[in-house]
Amino acid sequence: MRKPKIVILGAGYGGLMTATRLQKAVGTNEADIVLINKNDYHYETTWLHEASAGTLHHDRVRYDISGVIDRNKVEFIQGTAVEIKKEEKKVLLENGEVEYDYLVVALGGESETFGIKGLKEYAFSIVNVNAARQIREHIELQFATYHTEEEKKDERLTIVVGGAGFTGIEFLGELGNRIPELCHEYDIDIHKVKVICVEAAPMVLPGFDPDLVEYAVAHLEKKGVEFRIGTAIKEATPEGIIVAKGEEEPEEIKAATVVWAAGIRGNAIIEKSGIEAMRGRVKVNLDLRVPEHENIFVIGDCSLMINEEINRPYPPTAQIAMQQGETCAKNIAALIHNKPLENFKPDIKGTVCSLGENDAIGVVFGKKLVGKKASFMKKVVDNRSLYMIGGAGLVLKKGKFNVL
Repeated sequence: MRKPKIVILGAGYGGLMTATRLQKAVGTNEADIVLINKNDYHYETTWLHEASAGTLHHDRVRYDISGVIDRNKVEFIQGTAVEIKKEEKKVLLENGEVEYDYLVVALGGESETFGIKGLKEYAFSIVNVNAARQIREHIELQFATYHTEEEKKDERLTIVVGGAGFTGIEFLGELGNRIPELCHEYDIDIHKVKVICVEAAPMVLPGFDPDLVEYAVAHLEKKGVEFRIGTAIKEATPEGIIVAKGEEEPEEIKAATVVWAAGIRGNAIIEKSGIEAMRGRVKVNLDLRVPEHENIFVIGDCSLMINEEINRPYPPTAQIAMQQGETCAKNIAALIHNKPLENFKPDIKGTVCSLGENDAIGVVFGKKLVGKKASFMKKVVDNRSLYMIGGAGLVLKKGKFNVL
């Protein structure tokens, strides 16, 4: 009897968790497991804001996939998936194709620009390791070359961050630490540097505790961040951005650096493959399978699950992706062993938003935290995700221990 073939697309939080749990739950005589990823490394998406600002080296945010999977039980293919042929049960790659019996789509999200003109061309997005390196190098170049111009243009030292959600706020926190270092290194008056956060929503960190939001805004304003709340970016240009607040006249903000951190959507492969979705996110069944396609699971940023208590989708967080990976592995093992599947129920232990080194805000086990205590919990969360996938060895190699 032919062994079933399990194919996992993507080695992000959800995909790696699925692979590492499946290699323990399913024997090599029971199924073949294949993990496909564009790169031969995994990167901690929730650390990219640090690499982008230059407060953490980009190599710290990634680790080799081969170091956390059992190569005797999981076949790793470095490749880029371009389309899923559902009826033929195969995945088309840029170079070749792979057949499957069970498919896990864990490809992660993509930047959502909402059709704003010029964003793709003239703004950076914090989406992967190479993008983070590019942002860091670009910002440093503006500081390094400021004094080399005959006419010193202050817009070289203006950084616009589009979006005051988690990514935007955490990036602003890191900039608050990095900018004084750059000013010292390149002999620049710190008062010439402008950091502007533009957010279309009426508040920072929508949905977060108002007291903690107030703390975060005050902390970042003290570091020199100017907030433009309720203000929409209408266009990005080679010179900066054009914004407008309500019915007011559009205004141009000249800036050499524009970083877009205001939206995420599912992977384009979802729509290309003809799977029903909203902005690339599939409304999956409670067991994480695609409606009408019982051999396809979708987890992480590509999945959409409604929190019925508030009738809104669960946010696409690393915490939820990893929990989905665990449930997904259990359910595939259950299918192979002819056992009942279980429904996915998120267990949200808390949420912490970093505000730079040694400062953060958060709600952990229902308790509000700020400052060093919250920052300590953020590092605990970061280390825990490493431990769950790669054990103590990975924590020792990549973990965060500067807790004071």
